[in-house]
Amino acid sequence: MKEKVQLFGRSLSGMVMPNIGAFIAWGLITALFIETGWMPNERIAQLVSPMSSVLLPLLIAYTGGNVVAGQRGGVIGAIATMGVIVGSDVPMFIGAMVVGPLSAWVIKKFDKLMENHVKAGFEMLVNNFSLGIIGAVLAVLAMYGVTPLVSTLNEWMGIGVGFFVKHGILPLTSLFIEPAKVLFLNNAINHGILSPMGIQQVEEMGKSIFFLLEANPGPGLGVLLAYCIAGKGNAKSSAPGAVIIHFFGGIHEIYFPYILMNPLLLLATIAGGAAGVFTFNLMGVGLTAPASPGSILALVMMAERHCYVGLFLGVLAAAAVSFVIAVPLLKFMGKDTSLEEAQQKKDAMKKQAKGIKDDSSAAGEPAKGQGKIRKIAFACDAGMGSSAMGATVLKKKIAAAGLEGIEVIHTPVSSIPADVQIVVTHQELGERAERSNPNAERVLITNFLAAPEYDILVEDLKKRNQG
Repeated sequence: MKEKVQLFGRSLSGMVMPNIGAFIAWGLITALFIETGWMPNERIAQLVSPMSSVLLPLLIAYTGGNVVAGQRGGVIGAIATMGVIVGSDVPMFIGAMVVGPLSAWVIKKFDKLMENHVKAGFEMLVNNFSLGIIGAVLAVLAMYGVTPLVSTLNEWMGIGVGFFVKHGILPLTSLFIEPAKVLFLNNAINHGILSPMGIQQVEEMGKSIFFLLEANPGPGLGVLLAYCIAGKGNAKSSAPGAVIIHFFGGIHEIYFPYILMNPLLLLATIAGGAAGVFTFNLMGVGLTAPASPGSILALVMMAERHCYVGLFLGVLAAAAVSFVIAVPLLKFMGKDTSLEEAQQKKDAMKKQAKGIKDDSSAAGEPAKGQGKIRKIAFACDAGMGSSAMGATVLKKKIAAAGLEGIEVIHTPVSSIPADVQIVVTHQELGERAERSNPNAERVLITNFLAAPEYDILVEDLKKRNQG
């Protein structure tokens, strides 16, 4: 069940994450040039509405369609999404997430049906006209069929959010957001659910608190600081580096393993998240666009100019509450407070699990396979944060060992290239990595920053590539 939820969440965030640069551009223009911005400019501010209502939904639709059916899928996804854009008065991000991939699936099925049935010399004619005709039909269908459904869904979501805001219980969203983040659903929540609502709110108010519900680095910061004080072993020694990467680099995935080692720490992040949301709401804090990655630097760049004091107070409150609760939990109730112990526990559980292969790579050690290794992939949910950091760490270790000709990449766990020979990923994502590339050896870790498996892997590479 968890894997299915992760896959669904990945499909949502996978349409937004590649376009984060466009969201940031829109956010910067909004923060700088709208009437309440740093440098109000009525002419430049005219970019804000078309970018949010047309450009961003089209980019989302193209990306979603491209994932399903390549460039043709992206093009027809964008064509069909114009139907929901024109048919609605609000930014149609959810509509783009639905229509883009669905339209690509339709053209993919059509292409499959026409395979080997087109006479030589007519391929381009059939391809172009099929794309145009089907795209036009889907755009009209989307305008009259999908738009009312998505508009109704948006209204329901608005009513639900309004209930939380009206009754002052928005901090309770941390009860769902913080546990979901640790299950690697952070990108799905932030970019698949909260961002569309936030962008709609920006259209109305110029800023939105929804961009801060998941992106606040305070709860994770508090837990990592608690490990610096009350942690044990490798967890304690690696926590200071994780603090810097989490708070300034914005890679929240870095603290997830520390929570998984002691799930009781979820109480700390939930309370910290609620404290942060309460402070943001009390101080009227909002961002003008999604903060990605969730770095304090990104939050400052996307903050509305009158919100800085409230922003820092909210982050500080979240970190302080999380820290105060996490320290006693680690001191008096923490049984699995070292990365090594947590990994052994995970390994034992995997060996007992039915249907999971009990090989050395699944147990966290590189498999001693045959042949030279030329390509290694680090995989995380989005393929951009923790995996990029882990790939950098391993590249340095490989270079220091004098090994050459080994390519190290980072990639989403759901789309690991077929030519990858070894996949390094978090234990929670091991099954998805195996499904994505079943032929690759797997190295499952608990900490992308300071995994002991890196040194083991480098020694194995020496034997295999220099032997």
